[in-house]
Amino acid sequence: MLMSSEEYRESLRQYKPTVYLGGRRVESVADEPAFAPGINALGVTYDYALKTEFAPLMLATQHSSGKQINRMLHINTSSGDLLNKLEAVRLLCQETGCAQRYLAHDAFNAIYQATHRIDAAKGTAHSQNFLNYLHDAQERDLSVGIALTDAKGDRSKRPHQQANPDTYVHIVERSAKGVVISGTKAIVTGAPYMHEFLVMPCRNMTEQDAAFAICCAVPCDAAGLTIVARPAGRPGEKSALFSNKFGQSTGVLMFDKVFVPWERVFYADEWEHSGYMTHSYATHHRHSCIGARAGFGDLLIGAGALMCEANGFDPGKETHLRDQMVELIKITEGFYACGVAASVYATLDADSNSWMPDPVFSNIGKLLLATQIYDMQRIAHYVSGGLIVTLPGPDEDHNPQPPRTWPTYCAPIPMCLMTNVYRPRASWKT
Repeated sequence: MLMSSEEYRESLRQYKPTVYLGGRRVESVADEPAFAPGINALGVTYDYALKTEFAPLMLATQHSSGKQINRMLHINTSSGDLLNKLEAVRLLCQETGCAQRYLAHDAFNAIYQATHRIDAAKGTAHSQNFLNYLHDAQERDLSVGIALTDAKGDRSKRPHQQANPDTYVHIVERSAKGVVISGTKAIVTGAPYMHEFLVMPCRNMTEQDAAFAICCAVPCDAAGLTIVARPAGRPGEKSALFSNKFGQSTGVLMFDKVFVPWERVFYADEWEHSGYMTHSYATHHRHSCIGARAGFGDLLIGAGALMCEANGFDPGKETHLRDQMVELIKITEGFYACGVAASVYATLDADSNSWMPDPVFSNIGKLLLATQIYDMQRIAHYVSGGLIVTLPGPDEDHNPQPPRTWPTYCAPIPMCLMTNVYRPRASWKT
């Protein structure tokens, strides 16, 4: 069942997670103003899936169930699937800056591949456990957060060598019913407004680290789970016309003896496969990040064009502005081309019969966007002429007694109106 943004917001009220923000307990995530920009951003992933014009990109038919689902929860079964995902993420992030929900897609594909690999090697049934969970998450159209990065503690030491074992999530008890886990995960994107979390190992493990090799699904309000989060974007700031509408919260997840039933455990103790899962997730995620930062690049291109216009300049006539805008476009399309190449040169994973983006092009694209993002910001500042960081806020635009010399350009540029610069290409055959 596909949800709308309003249905997604309402669904959050069905959960009672333990969330702290600024030292206080948040009673209702759905009604917390500091999280509203993040909930708005995820809402776009729901609403776009219901728009007819975006359906070829935003929807997919899952081969294992035959059901139509949101592409953010889809297992890729062709190179065309990867191209469509890349385009969909770019489209979403062009509107929101960062749509966040695509991380679930990346983790789903990594776990799908890893569990099939483990089953093939050891004769286990982990892939069926995960498939059951996958179909349930797709059917309920969930937002799933990724608890990958451990707190790590002393980074010169392996997980089993830590003075405090809770710097990594690990198994503390096992029984016929399931496992009990404790530990800390950091940098969890969208943590306070997710329905569920996928706990995954963040590094290659040794045999001594077997207790830390755990992959499982945990609901956001599981007993013993505490989420400490930061605000999403810049909520409530009138001068931040874009980031008070769309933003991203991150959180720290602290697991204190959280019980996970076996049907929600996708592997445990298979330390020798942790490196493969981490590599698979990183490859899928870097591929998605290319689409995400291309969408953000589109926002900067649109903002730059508006600022040139606000300053009375025509980039076609002002050489220095034209050169800067061309550079911004070149950077954006340059790393996006790596994402296209990674999709075209994707390979079939024999164990799972799903598709993996080419790791070389995925990593090169991520390297380019991660280093050139600073140049993108520099160019945006250059073409703005400094107005965006020096002008008074929008409250002053309604000053009842403005000075006689108040310049007309002091009305702030509505940054949230510069969307849809990029037009998605036709969907690719899957």
